[in-house]
Amino acid sequence: MRRLVAPPNRGPGYWWSWAATAGVAAIAAVVRLVGLAEPKGKIFDEVYYATEAWALLQRGVEWDLEKDEVKYVVHPPLGKWLIALGEKAFGYDEFGWRISAAVAGIVSVVLLARIGRRLFRSTVLGCAAGLLMALDGFHMVLSRVALLDIFLMLFLLAAFGALLRDRDARRGQWLAALASGVDAERSGPARGLRGVPWWRLLAAVLLGAALAVKWSALFFVPALLVMVLWWDAATYRTAGATRPWRRALRDGLIWLPLCGLVVFAVYLASWSGWLLSDDGYYRHWLASEGRSEPAVVGALQNLLHYHQEALNFHSGLSSKHTYQSWPWQWLLLGRPVAFYWSGDGPCGAASCAAEVLLLGTPLLWWSFLPALGALTWLGVARRDWRAGAIGLGVAAGLLPWFYYAFQSRTMFSFYALPSLPFLVLAVCYVIGALIGRAGTDEAPARRRVGAVVAGAYVLAVAVCFAWYYPVFVGTPIPYEDWQLRMLLGDRWV
Repeated sequence: MRRLVAPPNRGPGYWWSWAATAGVAAIAAVVRLVGLAEPKGKIFDEVYYATEAWALLQRGVEWDLEKDEVKYVVHPPLGKWLIALGEKAFGYDEFGWRISAAVAGIVSVVLLARIGRRLFRSTVLGCAAGLLMALDGFHMVLSRVALLDIFLMLFLLAAFGALLRDRDARRGQWLAALASGVDAERSGPARGLRGVPWWRLLAAVLLGAALAVKWSALFFVPALLVMVLWWDAATYRTAGATRPWRRALRDGLIWLPLCGLVVFAVYLASWSGWLLSDDGYYRHWLASEGRSEPAVVGALQNLLHYHQEALNFHSGLSSKHTYQSWPWQWLLLGRPVAFYWSGDGPCGAASCAAEVLLLGTPLLWWSFLPALGALTWLGVARRDWRAGAIGLGVAAGLLPWFYYAFQSRTMFSFYALPSLPFLVLAVCYVIGALIGRAGTDEAPARRRVGAVVAGAYVLAVAVCFAWYYPVFVGTPIPYEDWQLRMLLGDRWV
């Protein structure tokens, strides 16, 4: 029965853990906020999303303000509404359209640090996870531009964190129920688990928000569902119930429909600007076809038609692009995306280069594949649920894109962003295995060596990040220095 609850999170070092998290957050904030308004102008897809966000503020729907006509877009509106919040608060300029992404990036670093602490029961490993993501160029660049992907990643990571809290809460409830004499074999879920599963419902809200940013959040739905059912079955097994999977699936029939309704309601609410206006693209498609258009049902039919057309667009997107890449290149940094380039100075040399390159911190990213191999080995050998959860998150973020690659769909490396927190957790899982766990029979000397190696690795990642920092933020540097950073030659140019 004692296996139902891991060591308590609110031990003597709980508030110190928040102080350490604040330190990691401060590092993330400094590198994301300093010089946020540079480079000037709209870079890469900011020409779409920053512009559409401003139009949302003016008209409530995506609108071409120059041509004064409705604009057809193929992504849901929530991410652009979040960009619009920054524009509303700070104005329609570089800082205004980038600040929301920066805040989302900082919040995601804090979330990862706390999720890592809960997952590994270690403040050191949790803060290491947050620090590694704070010092990742890929995450930082996407935190400094007005694109949608950072919001997608934030909501998916938060949904995972909410389900992790739900797991701990449910196991704690079962521990209390068993201590009071409840028989796990004979009792229904209502006796063992009392009250509303708020963390599970919050995860549904967050998943609906992720879908309202980009439809690729759908890839995480089966992964998160498997996680929850797996964790519930493990809880029943630990509590002593036979047929734990059957019990978990039966419980799922109670909460799954409700969570599905919450996801749908949140997603639909994100389209409220379109639904409440008469100006949205396809808003009166039925009427334009000479068909009856009832007030509510007709609006929903029109919205469904909009989605069908957008899906056709995404399915048929195969146009060539200079910076397109394939999923098997992403973890190898085979084809990063140049968001901005300028040969202007000053840089103290005759020839200068200023670039914003969507490139992961190389030492960190080239650690991911070995870390995934070790995660798989250790997870199977130890039968560790944490390794399985991390692996599912990585798979949900990467594997579906392999299918679309074989359909020759145009795609870019930033599609991998939702998998990044789980890749970082995989690295920290291996670091934890290398260090060992305090209070066990592992030799202190082994733990010291592991801690030194892990610390040296994190320091090396920080040095690598500092070396590449100019090409993450567009700082003008001598052309020769820029070339030195292009390790893979033409693949990075």
